[in-house]
Amino acid sequence: LNMLVVPDDGEIVWRGTRVGWKEEKGRWIPQKERELLAYRTEVGMVFQSFNLFPHMTALENIIEAPIMVRGRPRAEVTDEARALLAKVRLTHRADAYPHQMSGGEQQRVAIARALAMRPSAMLFDEVTSALDPELKGEVLNVIRDLAAEGMTMILVSHEIGFVRQVADEVMFMAQGVVCEHGKPTDVLAAPRTQELRTFLTRVTD
Repeated sequence: LNMLVVPDDGEIVWRGTRVGWKEEKGRWIPQKERELLAYRTEVGMVFQSFNLFPHMTALENIIEAPIMVRGRPRAEVTDEARALLAKVRLTHRADAYPHQMSGGEQQRVAIARALAMRPSAMLFDEVTSALDPELKGEVLNVIRDLAAEGMTMILVSHEIGFVRQVADEVMFMAQGVVCEHGKPTDVLAAPRTQELRTFLTRVTD
């Protein structure tokens, strides 16, 4: 969805405009990286493996993109970054480097970093899968707060209990194919396909 990998089929449409491709002289050609930048600044992404800059503190990681990409004033961005650290419950870790933080803390900084770009939507790629069980709750609580605030989010997740609580819609995929799609109360409570029934027996709520 963020065009880090080019889809084999289908299309991504953001606010009425196709993402990744443009029509030129009657044919579709790939967009250049700079043309994708505007889209990526509107759609934030949080990765499975944190991807924080190791030589920067939590605060520095958060302010880098708004200053360098959006050209915003450092003082204004820094104030916003401190507010975002408070939002993810990490005010006390502003000056900590990634190696000094737990996995859960690093992932919450990664969420704050994505939010610092003021995105209209957020993508979460299995953001708890690299975490110990006791640290997952820290990250899921932040996502739950964002859902309550009305942030548009797409989550790839195996945390079925959490999905039941926060999702408006669920899409179950197997082998690259959408098998079921609908409200979580319908899809997860009464799966129609064997693929989803098998999946639900293998994951833990």
